[in-house]
Amino acid sequence: MDYVPVFDKVATELMSELPKGKMLNAVDDIGAVFAVRAQCAWLGWPTKLEPRLLQWMRDNHSATRSKDNVKMAKVAQDFDDIIRSVIQPYRNTDEVAGMFKASPAETKTAENNIVNNVNHSLDMNSVTAQLCREHIDGRELSEAELVSILRNWTGGDLGSIALCVGVIIAHIVKHPEQVSVWLQATDSELETIIDEILRIDDPFVSNRRITTCPVSIGAHKLPKGARVQLNWTSANRDEAVFGDNDFDPQKQAAANVVYGIGKHVCPGRLLATWQLRIATQALLAHFTDITLAAGFSLEREQPPLGGYSHVPVVLA
Repeated sequence: MDYVPVFDKVATELMSELPKGKMLNAVDDIGAVFAVRAQCAWLGWPTKLEPRLLQWMRDNHSATRSKDNVKMAKVAQDFDDIIRSVIQPYRNTDEVAGMFKASPAETKTAENNIVNNVNHSLDMNSVTAQLCREHIDGRELSEAELVSILRNWTGGDLGSIALCVGVIIAHIVKHPEQVSVWLQATDSELETIIDEILRIDDPFVSNRRITTCPVSIGAHKLPKGARVQLNWTSANRDEAVFGDNDFDPQKQAAANVVYGIGKHVCPGRLLATWQLRIATQALLAHFTDITLAAGFSLEREQPPLGGYSHVPVVLA
């Protein structure tokens, strides 16, 4: 599947819906909606999930801010339930199982029957459908395995894309003189610019790890089982690497660790990069003026989240 046209369509349709002259929160009204619609499109999830996913994003951020383990466990379970509602039609129907080995004509007939039964269209070529019929070591993936995979593909990505869009639009508001350069940039140049914006204002604050063996980090020696918090914000502003942290997309690109580094580098980097670049291009194609709403200011997210909670803008 070629995802770029899918993201282009999602972004273009969203920007065409946004009102001019009215205050919007770029994080919720643009970033979150784009993230949900793009995810549903590339995974083949039903569009009717949009309100539920948007509410889950709000609940998830609220639970994260609270640092309440009970609340965080509840929103995690809620997301797993959403995933189960998506994969259930692909797994729990006898006709679906038959479709995986059927001829094209038989598959179409069975698909039509299933659509009538479950009340929404099933795309048997979607990423989710393909995953549901994947076999490992000669067996189907269990429901728990499918939920785990889709959770890792989606749960973090939704909030991250929304926060990133907020950071990008906040940068536009603070540096409108750069927009003319963005409009002339190639796709790869704009992607590098966006990476640099996120390096300086990184919405991915930190990760926690537990050492599996004794390890030395600089002058520090850590035993096996030590709890370590990796501060990506600090790493991306390390004066020993980035100097005075001037905005310089080309110069700083090689050392940028917004998406992590090493064998645990974010596997969704390319997908996220495409989404952010395409959303930015669509925004600039539809609006010639993006300004901070009069009488309002940018509001930062509360730790442990990064980026902004409120980017009040008016589009024209």
